Amino acid sequence: MSAAAIEAVTTAGAPAPVGPYNQAVKAGGLLFCSGQIALDPSSGAMVGGGDVEAETRQVLANLKAVLAEAGATPQQVVRTTVFLADLGDFALVNAIYAETFGAGVSPARACVEVAALPKGARVEIDCIAVLG
Repeated sequence: MSAAAIEAVTTAGAPAPVGPYNQAVKAGGLLFCSGQIALDPSSGAMVGGGDVEAETRQVLANLKAVLAEAGATPQQVVRTTVFLADLGDFALVNAIYAETFGAGVSPARACVEVAALPKGARVEIDCIAVLG
């Protein structure tokens, strides 16, 4: 695959990257979305004040904005990774996640507890979608 076949995806509907990465990259008919935490796209501030439900809803809103910018929907997502600061939040995050990814064929998924996430986030989610 040539570098010309790789395209960055950027939207104001999701937080701007805080490092040398893109919100998503299109390559070979796939969309690779970077992990999203609960940052407000306009202010860059964390949302939720530590409430994992509010954080999860913002994370999913950010992911949906990136998907939409690339012309994709949550139904085209084939793989996700969910990172939790506390695996005790699994059931609540899973219920909210199902609102976005529960219809039709749910994506393959990994869910792991991590020692820490950027900006003290309690949840981060990334995904891969099939385009077209």
